[in-house]
Amino acid sequence: MRSRDETRGPGIPAREALMREAAALYYLEDLTMEAVARRLGQSRSGVSRLLKAAREAGIVRIEVRDLSTVATLESQVQEAFEVRARVVNVREPITDGERLDAVARFAARALADWFDDGMTLGVAWGTTVSAIITHLGDHPLTDATVVQLNGSVTPTMSGRALGAEQIGAIAEAFNATMIPFPVPAFFDFPRTRQMMWQERSVQQVLERQGSADLAIFGVGAIHSPVPSHVYASGYLDEPDRRTLAAQDVVGDVCTVFLRADGSWRDIAINTRASGPTPLELRRIPRRVAVVAAPAKSVALLAALRAGTITELVMDAGTARALLLEAGRAVPRASVRAPGVTLR
Repeated sequence: MRSRDETRGPGIPAREALMREAAALYYLEDLTMEAVARRLGQSRSGVSRLLKAAREAGIVRIEVRDLSTVATLESQVQEAFEVRARVVNVREPITDGERLDAVARFAARALADWFDDGMTLGVAWGTTVSAIITHLGDHPLTDATVVQLNGSVTPTMSGRALGAEQIGAIAEAFNATMIPFPVPAFFDFPRTRQMMWQERSVQQVLERQGSADLAIFGVGAIHSPVPSHVYASGYLDEPDRRTLAAQDVVGDVCTVFLRADGSWRDIAINTRASGPTPLELRRIPRRVAVVAAPAKSVALLAALRAGTITELVMDAGTARALLLEAGRAVPRASVRAPGVTLR
């Protein structure tokens, strides 16, 4: 349990620091009043007074969420694409990083509800999953498993690569068994991939991927304000990039590339990719895509057309951009943004 002195930052009065701490725990981390009181060593009434003082001092600003707009967006996305939609109404204008953080926070809380004892969760590494991990608390489960869906090793790294690190972090948060997939993100030759897929150890991982109950992943886009790891971290060389451009690729799901119409079978680099194809991904009954960038609307529409998604978590701006890209009418953006912000 922290004392008052431990909440005090440089040059910040202890009372104000305690107000900020209480507000962050109650409004941003969704702790109950009793839990905040225990964390701070305060009484429940003391926490109530701290929160009231934080609002009066302007540390907390509460704005009314336009539920009707969110509900309309969710309904339109569900009707247009036959997927379940969860829309996070973020404050506009907002930076790309703040948008991703808000959606990732929502997705982390939702994942804790979706993933349960005895289940297998498939995870495709990436920028969005990395953001989700930063908001995962400890949610220990029994007999749960987290399996990596796509390889992440590059020619410039060895051992514990990015994907295994992310899968390991999620497995630790849920006290789950971790099944890594220690193969390259992209093989040099299609034949090499074919031979590797004949190995029993690899086949065992592939079987666990296909038997997953739930999958969570982001959608990569060739052009995005928040670069996807696959495009920004050395996974593709210049000839690969030229090939993608020549074949009209707009993005990827699980490092399998897609055109705007959702086609993927005849894209050459996919014969070297380690991730599940849309056809293979569809073996997983619940497939959740988390997207927080209106600029990804073309790639997201491609992923939907490829049938890779059953559930979609996104911000309101991305939902509107997706509907516009699909030629659908969209509700007018609300004037006021939702939720709570801390000064």
